[in-house]
Amino acid sequence: MSSQNLVARLDACAAVIEKRAPGFRPKLGIILGSGLGAFADSLEKPVSIDYRELPDFPTSSVHGHAGRLVLGYRGAVPVVAMQGRVHFYEGYSPEQVSFPARVLCRLGVKHLTVTNAAGGINLGFQVGDLMAITDHLNLSGYNPLVGPNDDTLGPRFPDMSNAYDPAALEVLRAVARAEGVNLREGVYVSLSGPSYETPAEIRMLRTLGGDAVGMSTVPEVIVASHMNVKVTGISCITNLAAGISKQKLSHAEVSETANLVKGTFTKLLGRFLDQVAAQV
Repeated sequence: MSSQNLVARLDACAAVIEKRAPGFRPKLGIILGSGLGAFADSLEKPVSIDYRELPDFPTSSVHGHAGRLVLGYRGAVPVVAMQGRVHFYEGYSPEQVSFPARVLCRLGVKHLTVTNAAGGINLGFQVGDLMAITDHLNLSGYNPLVGPNDDTLGPRFPDMSNAYDPAALEVLRAVARAEGVNLREGVYVSLSGPSYETPAEIRMLRTLGGDAVGMSTVPEVIVASHMNVKVTGISCITNLAAGISKQKLSHAEVSETANLVKGTFTKLLGRFLDQVAAQV
């Protein structure tokens, strides 16, 4: 697939969104992971668009991903939120997985916040913790930038030294302190899934420096960095990874934990966006 075709498809999708919400120019973008979509319901003057109404926008087959784009306001700040995402394990190509994040960047967002449900690798973490992503390990086996590059989108070899914006991370830390949230920090590991990891794999990932593991997020961060959009990442530790607890891993546990912490998560995310909007 040519890079020129990608640009044309991004613009076609953005045009449909702009037609549904005339004059709306989002400043902040949010991708809401498994069970975390409730935040979008807090936006004012919302315009909701089903992913199926958007050209080339992939649709999720996973429970906990509503599959809606919500455009609205946080105070006076225009925000676009994705309620759910797609994953490589659903059969989508790397380019398709990252296409929605590119659309948000194409719409003009200055800062993208990516969230996910993740398994805790760090032995100090507990189920229900929120973790600020300080860096990541891409062990998924793929990169969404493979293929032709269009310099109008970004450079052939983008720098990933500060893939997660340090200034925004300081804001998130300050907001967490003010709200009394025990915000963890760590490295997010991305694997392809859909099977959960084995205990041996978790021991390996801990040795490599991983603190949490999941099956998403990194492709979106890569393309946002490629398009020069600043990123903040937040993981909800919805389960302890294989070999740490005796409980059998299941997606039901992921959804249940995300539902339990949605109040804290929504409040933290909202206050963070209020503060970071002033910086971008």
